[in-house]
Amino acid sequence: MSKKAVNKTQGEAEAEPAPARPAREEYEAQLRLLQIELVKLQRHFIRCGQQILVIVEGRDGAGKDGSIKRVIEHLSPRETRVVALGAPSDRERHAWYFQRYVAQLPVAQELVFFNRSWYNRAGVERVMGFCSETEYEDFMLSVPSFEALLVHSGIKLLKYYLDIDRDEQKRRLAARLRDPLTQWKSSPVDAVALKHWKAYSHARDTMLLRTHTEAAPWHVVRANDKRLARLNLIRDILSRLDYDGRRAKLVRPDPAIAFEFTPDCLVNGRLAR
Repeated sequence: MSKKAVNKTQGEAEAEPAPARPAREEYEAQLRLLQIELVKLQRHFIRCGQQILVIVEGRDGAGKDGSIKRVIEHLSPRETRVVALGAPSDRERHAWYFQRYVAQLPVAQELVFFNRSWYNRAGVERVMGFCSETEYEDFMLSVPSFEALLVHSGIKLLKYYLDIDRDEQKRRLAARLRDPLTQWKSSPVDAVALKHWKAYSHARDTMLLRTHTEAAPWHVVRANDKRLARLNLIRDILSRLDYDGRRAKLVRPDPAIAFEFTPDCLVNGRLAR
C-alpha cells in the first residue's frame, strides 16, 4: 500500500481538488438561471406563508457579503432582509444573549439572512476574549435547544460556514485595505485575524462539532473561489427547500464545494488548516 493510501486510511487524506473556476460569461449565465430559481422559491414561500432563516458564518474575508448579495439581488425587498448586527450595547450585554437576535427572526412570508449571527460567541468572542468562559459554555450548551425550538416553531433554518484557507484570507484582507470602496469593512479584529488563525480554526472546529444537530445541521461551502462558492451556496439553498417548478438537476450543488459537515471533515482535509 502506498504512503498516500495509508494516510487516507488514517483519516489524513488531502481534500479533493476543487473544480475549475468558471469563466465570467459562464458564471454569469449560471448565476442568472439560479436567481430565476430563487424568484420561484420566493413566490412559493410567500404563497405558503413560510419563514426562512439562513445563517452565513465564516472568517473575515470569506465572502459572506458578496454571496448574500447574489442571493437577494433580484428578490422582493419587502419579503427579504439581511441582518448584520454590530457590537451589543451595554444594555444588550446584560440581556439574554439571544434576545437581540430573536427580534430579527423572520415572520410569515419572509426570508432573512444573518450575516454573522449568535455564533459570534463561538467565534470572534471566544478567540478575542470578548466573553467569559462561563458565557461561552452557557451558549454552547443552550444553542442546540434554542435552534430546535425555532425549527419546531416552523422556521426553516439553514446554517452555512464559508471556509477559506490562510493564504486566501491574507490576500483578501490586503485587497480590502487597498480598495477605497471596501476599506469600511476593515476593523481591529481584521487586523489580527491572521495572527489568531489557529485559534479561529480551533473555535470553528469546536463550534461545528458541538452545534451540528439533526434539527439544525451545518453545511460547509469551500469559498477560496468566490464564483464557485456563490453558485454552490445558492444551489444548496435551493436544493434544501421545496418549491413549485424546481429544476432538480440545475440546483444540485457540487459536493466538492458544498457539503454537510461531518466530524471526519476535521481530519480529511475538507476544512482549511
